[in-house]
Amino acid sequence: MTAATRSSAFHFPPSAFGHAALSIVLCGCMAAVGCGSGSSKGPKSISDQLAQARTQSTPDRQALALLRVASKQNADGDTTGATKTAKEAFDVLASMDDANATAARLVSTAGFLAAIGDKSTARKALGVAEERAAGVSDPVRQVSVLADAGAIYGNKETGLADSAKATSLLTQARDKALTVDQRYRAEALAAVALGYTKGNVAEEAASMVEQLLETARGNDNPRAKAEGLAAAANVKAQIGEADEATALLEEAASVAREIERTESRAYALLAVGEATAESGDASAAKSVLDEAYAAADKVGDPQQRTLVMGKVSRALDRLK
Repeated sequence: MTAATRSSAFHFPPSAFGHAALSIVLCGCMAAVGCGSGSSKGPKSISDQLAQARTQSTPDRQALALLRVASKQNADGDTTGATKTAKEAFDVLASMDDANATAARLVSTAGFLAAIGDKSTARKALGVAEERAAGVSDPVRQVSVLADAGAIYGNKETGLADSAKATSLLTQARDKALTVDQRYRAEALAAVALGYTKGNVAEEAASMVEQLLETARGNDNPRAKAEGLAAAANVKAQIGEADEATALLEEAASVAREIERTESRAYALLAVGEATAESGDASAAKSVLDEAYAAADKVGDPQQRTLVMGKVSRALDRLK
């Protein structure tokens, strides 16, 4: 795996274990098929939205669109309809053989189903996701699939409260993370740390955070170091250690600002900005993302400049 294959600055693992939080996650990951019903050109009724979802160009896009509709149904109080639509999304994903396109989405579907009470189908979706995890080509995403699935199994409030299965999957995720290339290991460890946190395995979560910090600070690649520190900050924020998160974000920003290559500096600052936004400080996040945009604007290669500027622009839009 090369830096080119991981073109986005940083991917924080989803933590969708309540239907409100899941709605936010689904909206973010389904930009390609739209989210919400505010557009005057979009379908108004649920039946129209379902019909449009089923006409998406590929099965994975169909499933994403169906989950968007299910999220809206649930928000409107139609749990029965939401469950039926989410089950349809699961069936579509289960019918596909492409692990890269379906594994993570199966986990998201399972999280949604568990949160709205259909724990039986949620368990089925997680079982298929676990089977497909080995076929995910990107090792960091493979770790995320296992860790996120483990978190849903272990979560006592809106997950499955199955500590044994959670521990099994999170252990697999941890072992896999430790084999990931040093350049991306911090990202993988961050996924595991959050998985342990959301899966109510507190002791292991604390250990993973320390391992994550050690990995991040020991990285000789400054972009990877900044991204790793940002990941650690995100975990600290998630577990309620706000002061430690702020200190790590400042450390990450300092490392990022010293990077000479403009493209790498832009991506590192993007990671810090996104982690700052995750911590809840929108004003500070905008400031860092503005720096990232300025760096991106100086990238020499026109294609790469357009790519990174687009990523930063989308991060800024999410703050609005």
